[in-house]
Amino acid sequence: MSAEPIMEPVMTQVDPIDLLNAIEEASPMPIRPEYVEGTVIVPPQPNDHHNDGAFELSYQFRAAGFRLVGMGNGYRAAHKDGSTMTLFIPDFYVRRRKASELDESYRKAHKGWYPIDMIALIGEVTSTNHETDTGPKFRTYAAAGVPVYVLINRNTSTAHCYSTPVLPGDDPTKAYYDDEAKVDLGEPLPLPAPYPTLDTAPFLKD
Repeated sequence: MSAEPIMEPVMTQVDPIDLLNAIEEASPMPIRPEYVEGTVIVPPQPNDHHNDGAFELSYQFRAAGFRLVGMGNGYRAAHKDGSTMTLFIPDFYVRRRKASELDESYRKAHKGWYPIDMIALIGEVTSTNHETDTGPKFRTYAAAGVPVYVLINRNTSTAHCYSTPVLPGDDPTKAYYDDEAKVDLGEPLPLPAPYPTLDTAPFLKD
């Protein structure tokens, strides 16, 4: 897979879910594309430092008693008319609940994507596509009403916790988070209650 993300604006009436499935099937190598702000994104292949750090943060949540921590599932958010707004696969997340029969029915109906309302917290660790995590995904997660967004920005060597999502009007690209905690990597990152303060030291390079 290319070291750089592939991003392609989509101007079609095809459901983005079907479009992403077609891209996956046409790819000569395993990929899991996402759909954010009308653009198909094929994230770059993460390196070991990325994956190890994301796993360490997930473990910190579990150690603090949050058992519904996960990695790898895809989630869908919809516009008010029910059409697909975004499809994304966070680096890690904390769910509100285990998947119910209704959630599994939703996943089946939407060809592999769970409903966004399962998510209480989302975490992303930047790779070469740091602009995606700090721009389109920042706005999309706020527009989808994700309460807390934890971002490890390896490009700027900073860690961020965004909370209090705001969607002024109906345009998802105008959404934002009203509150932010920011620290340098290596410093503890405070999260809103009831979450633990995160140790960001795993992202310091040896």
